[in-house]
Amino acid sequence: MHGRVRVIPESTYDDPLVARLDQHIELSAADIALLGSVIDASVTISKRRDVVVDGYEFRKLYFIKDGFAARYRLLPNGKRQIINLLVPGDIIGVPSSFLDRANFSVTALTEMKVQACLLDAFVDLCYRHPKFGLALSWLAVEEATNYAERIVDIGRRTSIERLARFLIEMHSRLFVSGRATADGFDLPFSQEVMSDALGLSVPHLNRMFAQLRMDGLISLQDRHVKFCDIVVIQEFTHFHPRRLMRIPARRKPIIEKPEPKRPCKVRAAR
Repeated sequence: MHGRVRVIPESTYDDPLVARLDQHIELSAADIALLGSVIDASVTISKRRDVVVDGYEFRKLYFIKDGFAARYRLLPNGKRQIINLLVPGDIIGVPSSFLDRANFSVTALTEMKVQACLLDAFVDLCYRHPKFGLALSWLAVEEATNYAERIVDIGRRTSIERLARFLIEMHSRLFVSGRATADGFDLPFSQEVMSDALGLSVPHLNRMFAQLRMDGLISLQDRHVKFCDIVVIQEFTHFHPRRLMRIPARRKPIIEKPEPKRPCKVRAAR
């Protein structure tokens, strides 16, 4: 369904970031403890609160444990474009914390529980333990790949392909942290949010949902999306999961053996 999916012990679902990182790099109990050591506080964020504000400095990382958020840009005419949707296991503050001022806003779509970390503390951890810097770069590659798909969505995919792909990608992301079953998930976003993410009006989005149901691709009941045949909908959307390679294990340095010294030949005196 998702390509080669690493099976995650159920206990790691308590920390969705660890579950996500575990897809890319081997984490020992000591590594998880190190990551926990830089957590400054556990914070509850109320629904509709802006966590990051476009144009203002933000120097923290928020690791999402529960709840959902949206990274967005509000245009001068009042229209909103959602750049991407953030789910448990995602990080608020990338890329905003790495810029002098945030380039987009982030708002809580539901009540959220996050673990806060000062950016300087995380950078210091990366200096001491480079594997965390590698892990962050892997997540950045994953996010860049998702952004590329959004460009294709807006530019070339039809409305129904756009919606179908959104649903199957969201299912794939939620599956990693144990928030989706093999063939479905509870839709955590309103249609207004999805319309702002997909560049569709709400009435048109409703028609596309109805079309997916009529075509026998999904069923939708009480906000629960179920894929009638996940392989068929993958083919319909040209969804070919390409999972990131796992970060290679550190190779032991090759210690070259010194060449044996050759004995000096002493020329006999004449």
